[in-house]
Amino acid sequence: MDTRGFPTNLPEFQRVFPNDDACAKYLEKMRWPDGFTCPKCNELGEPYRFATRSSVVLRCRKCKVNTSLTSGTVMQSTHTPLSTWFWGAYLITTQTPGQSALQFQRQLGLSRYETAFQILHKLRAGMVRPERDCIGGEYPVEVDETFIGGVHNKTVVVGAIEVRLRKDAEHRAAKYQQQHAGGIPLKKLVYAGRIRLRVVTGRSAHELVTFVNQNVAKGSIVRTDAAHSYHSLPGFYYIHEPLKIAGDPEKAEGHLPMIHLLFSNLKTWILGTHHGAIAEKHLQSYLNEFTFRFNRRFYPMTAFNSVLGIAARTTAPTYDELYSGEWAHAA
Repeated sequence: MDTRGFPTNLPEFQRVFPNDDACAKYLEKMRWPDGFTCPKCNELGEPYRFATRSSVVLRCRKCKVNTSLTSGTVMQSTHTPLSTWFWGAYLITTQTPGQSALQFQRQLGLSRYETAFQILHKLRAGMVRPERDCIGGEYPVEVDETFIGGVHNKTVVVGAIEVRLRKDAEHRAAKYQQQHAGGIPLKKLVYAGRIRLRVVTGRSAHELVTFVNQNVAKGSIVRTDAAHSYHSLPGFYYIHEPLKIAGDPEKAEGHLPMIHLLFSNLKTWILGTHHGAIAEKHLQSYLNEFTFRFNRRFYPMTAFNSVLGIAARTTAPTYDELYSGEWAHAA
């Protein structure tokens, strides 16, 4: 199968990936698009394939070293069938609201909740590209913070979002002027580009400016409120556009419309799909999933290829890292 293609519906997915062998062939093609190359001796050529062993094990004909298709991936050392991982990747990337672990367990027919939880978190580990680009550049970026959680256990999340001009902005502006008096709301002319989200321990200048430095391209226009924490941004080669909002919803809507809409959608997703029940230590992994899904929302069916392609270059979190949540913060 051409790895650039992807099943566009459920029956086609079943036809393309009917069993573990089909999944193994696909994974092999993704890992070695130019043919199998031995990780030990770099020999390029057709490997020996065992007739009586799992299809995920390949043996180099030159140095006789065995290689597992899942080694160095989030599926490494798994006892779960490849077809289950593929179904999981399909469900988590093509269903707009995503999947809770309980839904995941039921749909895949898994006997244990723990298995569903682990597979979901390991797939989320494959959703973050270590070499991903900074956002912004030619597009202005809105940055703000919000609180996630209940009354007594709120967590601070900082976010950034590109503000992109619609291709039909002039037409929209002209139409709006004909129908309404006064100025044209910014959100009528723009749409949301790429996003970044991070859990932070507070709203200090160090944490917020570090977040901007690590996620927004130098030279970008950065729009924030007038919080003192952002005052040093010009010194880091950003064009800073702060505005004192002071709780005024009209000012917030005019200056930071996209980031507030993003936070609203994020909270709706957490409440709707996960019923608000996300432990603070795992929140970053869910933010990673939301970011992955949001940034690929115009191409939902290609997200499956993307997450498995990333997973093939991602080391799975250890058991301790998985349950402590440390892996998500290091990503």
